[in-house]
Amino acid sequence: MRFPSPSDAWASLKVIAFNGYGNGKLHQHVLQSVGLVTTAFLISSASGVLLGIFMGANRKIEAIFNPIFLTLRPIPPLAWIPLAIVWLGLGDPAKIMVIFVAAFVPSAINTFTGIRSLDIAQKEAALMLGVSRFSFYTEVLIPTAMPLIFSGLRLSLQASWTTLVAAELVGAALGLGSILNQAAQDINPAMILVGMLSVAICGWLMTQLLGLLEKSAMPWRRLP
Repeated sequence: MRFPSPSDAWASLKVIAFNGYGNGKLHQHVLQSVGLVTTAFLISSASGVLLGIFMGANRKIEAIFNPIFLTLRPIPPLAWIPLAIVWLGLGDPAKIMVIFVAAFVPSAINTFTGIRSLDIAQKEAALMLGVSRFSFYTEVLIPTAMPLIFSGLRLSLQASWTTLVAAELVGAALGLGSILNQAAQDINPAMILVGMLSVAICGWLMTQLLGLLEKSAMPWRRLP
């Protein structure tokens, strides 16, 4: 089977955009997938960053959570799909759970590493100046870890999109993953290409938004 030509892909794009394909039009599939990724990414990032901060700053918290984290970390995110379906059914909550598992790990690991990267001299200087515990976190510890925190968030966003497509291959009525699944069953390579490009564009746009947030959060650091 030959690779779809640009004209074939353009024809498939017009079909899904105006007539619909796989239970919906293109904008409906995009909104469904973007909504799932955004929800799961926000939940996983917030919880992962918080856990990474507390584990990095407090040895007791690290001793409690690190063994659990290290035990669950080697399990591939896609291995959670059957369990998510059993627990939550075929709806959106199951997909959000699977994406959460995939996106949580990079944000937690990078935040933990960033917190631990604080130089001892910086810590001692802050303590010598008598900064409060809250100010130490908000003005010293977290700003120092910011570059690695955002590196983790970029990896989490990438993992979110990768896992979403796999999660939507099973039991999804709408979504970019469902386009790929339906097009594969119909042996429609042009529509598969449209679905793949849609995922790439959505992922790129969300990455650009995250980059803008990174620049605004770290005005002291010049980013390319």
